[in-house]
Amino acid sequence: MVVGDGSLLLIGALSRLVPGLRAFKLTTTCNFTTLKEKQLKEIQAPTTNVVLPVLYLVAFVVGLPSNLLALWVLLFRTKPLPSTTLLINLTVADCLLLLVLPFRIVYHFRGNHWDLGEPFCRVVMALFYGNMYGSVLCLALVALDRYIALVHPFGAKTLRSRRTSLYMTAAVWLLVLVAMLPLLVSQQTYVLDELQITTCHDALPEEEQENYFLPYFATLFSVCFLLPFMVVLFCHGAVLRTLLAEGKRYGHAVCVTVLVLLVFIGCVLPSNILLLLSYSDSFPDGDEEDIYVIYMVSLAVSTFNSCINPFIFYYVSAEFREKATSDLCCRSISGDGVSSLENNVSYSSSSSGLRSKVTMLSKSSQQEKSETKRREEEKKKKKREEEEEISKEAEGEEKRRREEEKKKKKREEEEEINKEAEGEEKKKKKKRRRKEEVKKKKKREERDY
Repeated sequence: MVVGDGSLLLIGALSRLVPGLRAFKLTTTCNFTTLKEKQLKEIQAPTTNVVLPVLYLVAFVVGLPSNLLALWVLLFRTKPLPSTTLLINLTVADCLLLLVLPFRIVYHFRGNHWDLGEPFCRVVMALFYGNMYGSVLCLALVALDRYIALVHPFGAKTLRSRRTSLYMTAAVWLLVLVAMLPLLVSQQTYVLDELQITTCHDALPEEEQENYFLPYFATLFSVCFLLPFMVVLFCHGAVLRTLLAEGKRYGHAVCVTVLVLLVFIGCVLPSNILLLLSYSDSFPDGDEEDIYVIYMVSLAVSTFNSCINPFIFYYVSAEFREKATSDLCCRSISGDGVSSLENNVSYSSSSSGLRSKVTMLSKSSQQEKSETKRREEEKKKKKREEEEEISKEAEGEEKRRREEEKKKKKREEEEEINKEAEGEEKKKKKKRRRKEEVKKKKKREERDY
C-alpha cells in the first residue's frame, strides 16, 4: 500500500514500539496457539462477553430503524440537492455498519467464539471497519459542504453541485474499498486451544501484527481518520465563527453544530486514540492486555455515532419529525406503497422549506432556498429580455418593411410621373412634326401653283 510521507514517519515511529495492537498476541508452539493466563481471563471476562454485546445491541436497536426512516425520507421526500446526496451516503454507511452488529453481538455473547468460517469473518470485519471509516469520511464531506455554503457563499455557486457531490462520495467509497482489501486477504480466525474457541480478529500472531497490521492500521488511522477529523474540526470551527458573528438569530444552528462536533469527538476519537496507544511501550509489562478491553469498549461506543447521527442531523427538526411520523401513519393506514410514494412526491414538489429538514444548519438551508429563488428570478428575467429583444426585432423588421414599401411606392410614383412627362413630351414632338409637315405641304402646294 502506498502511503504519504506523514504516514511513513508515523509507521516508522510505531514500528519501534511494542506491537500490542488491538488484538491479543498469539504464541504458536508445535502447531498449537496459546495465550497468556491474563489474556485468557480478559477474553472470557464479563466486560468482553456481556458489556460489549449489550452496547452493540443498544446501538443496533436504536440506530437501525432511525437511520432507515431517515434514508426513506431523504430518498423519496427530499429534493436532489448536493447536501442531500452527501447525507444519503452518510446514512447508507451508518445503516451498513449497524447491519453488521448482530454478528458481533452473537460472537461476543458466545464467549468470542466464531463458527461462521474464515471468509465470512473477513467480510464482517471489512464491513465493520469500512463503514465505520466511511461514515467518518462522509461526515467530513458534510462538514466541508456546510463550510462552503456558509463561509464562502459566492464560491458555493460553482463548488456545490450534485455532480460534484456524486464524484466525492464515489471517491470515498472507492477509498474505503481499497482500504479494506488487506482485511479481506489476511487470515482473521485462530483457534485458542486452552478455551476451545475460534476468535475473529481478536487474537493474531505477534509477527503478523508487527509486520502486517502495524503499518496497515497506522495508514488507516492517518488517511481515514486523522485527515477527515482535521477537516471536521476546521470546517465546524469556521462555521461556528460565522454563525456567532451573525448574533442570536442563529442560536439553534450554533447549538446543532456544537452538538455534532461533541458527538463526533466523544464517539470516534477515543477508539482511534486507543488504537495508537495499544502500540505504545509506555505501559508496564502485561498491561497492554488491559488496553484491549478498554479499546473494545471504546470501539463499541464509536458505533453510537452512527446511532446518534440521524437524531442530530434530521430529527432535530420538528418539521422533519412531523413528516417522518406522517410517513409511518400513511403507510400503516393505507398499506399502499404507491400512494405513499405519490404523497411523498407531491410533498417534495410543494414544500419549498423541506431542505432545512435534512441539513445541519438552518442558515445554510435558507441560503440554498434564496439561491434557488434568485436563479429562478434570473431565468425569468432573462426570458423576458429575450422576449423583449424578439419583440424589438419584430418591430424593427416591420418598420423596415414599411419604409421599403414607402420607398417602393415613391419610386413607382416617380416612374409614373416620368412616364407621363415622357408621354407629354412625345405628344408635343408629334404635334410639332405634324405642324412642320403641314407647313411643308403648304409650301409645296404654293410652289406648285
